[in-house]
Amino acid sequence: MKNYHSTLLALCVLVALSACTGSEAPPANTSSTPVGENTTVTTPSAPSDVAAPPADATTTTSGLAYKVLREGTGSDHPAITSKVEVHYSGWTTDGKLFDSSVVRGETISFPINGVIKGWSEGVQLMVVGEKTRFWIPADLAYGETPRQPGAPAGMLVFDIELFNIEAPPAPPSVPEDVAGPPDDATVTSSGLAYKVLREGTDTAHPMATSTVEVHYSGWTTDGKTFDSSVVRDETTRFPLNGVIKGWTEGLQLMVVGEKTRFWIPADLAYGKTPSRPGAPAGMLVFDIELLLIQ
Repeated sequence: MKNYHSTLLALCVLVALSACTGSEAPPANTSSTPVGENTTVTTPSAPSDVAAPPADATTTTSGLAYKVLREGTGSDHPAITSKVEVHYSGWTTDGKLFDSSVVRGETISFPINGVIKGWSEGVQLMVVGEKTRFWIPADLAYGETPRQPGAPAGMLVFDIELFNIEAPPAPPSVPEDVAGPPDDATVTSSGLAYKVLREGTDTAHPMATSTVEVHYSGWTTDGKTFDSSVVRDETTRFPLNGVIKGWTEGLQLMVVGEKTRFWIPADLAYGKTPSRPGAPAGMLVFDIELLLIQ
């Protein structure tokens, strides 16, 4: 969680999609690059229709255009909260290949709700075994002038092959005491309240400069879940001095193996009227499990 989960998912499609290589488009004929002994990976050529969707492409109400290149073998579609495994290649409309799991020789897995809007919408239209080409308008990608350094601008074209759909874990139950700290909670001088739900297995505490790995879920006091690494089925790692004040203070009270509930007042979170778009307002409640201290 980075000051409201700037979500662990960033640059080219998502953090896990590693890098926008900015490499030139391959020549008209595909080329093969050796990867390990007796293994070659084919570099995909720029599609002949990379400049714009063809007349037989389907366009959704959002402006996303797509064309199925190979029908799938499955029947189920992923949900917005599903985790999927894919192969993909991405081009700008001038034919430049900027990223490709095919070139790297490994598929990538990610939660659908953690990627650019065009991917979130498009992959939900697919079934396992299907390969589809998407023309994603700038407003569903990184924009005409991306704020992220190195992110590709304008309309982007992706060939995506869907291999697997994984249903998300069940969301955690809303705490009974989500509206406010109970009488047996401990309150620090800053106003942070907490209650240990499970004792830890260690004795060392992290420092403000430590990097920690955690699982967490967060609710507003009306019981709405606004973020959860549990639902994403992936832990998160961050430096303690890079998150909201309530996390920086609270995590230093914990030891590895411990699970604690925190009631974080607005002034230690994002405030009563957050300046950051989408950030939750007011007191926030978090269940945090500390897994690792570095």
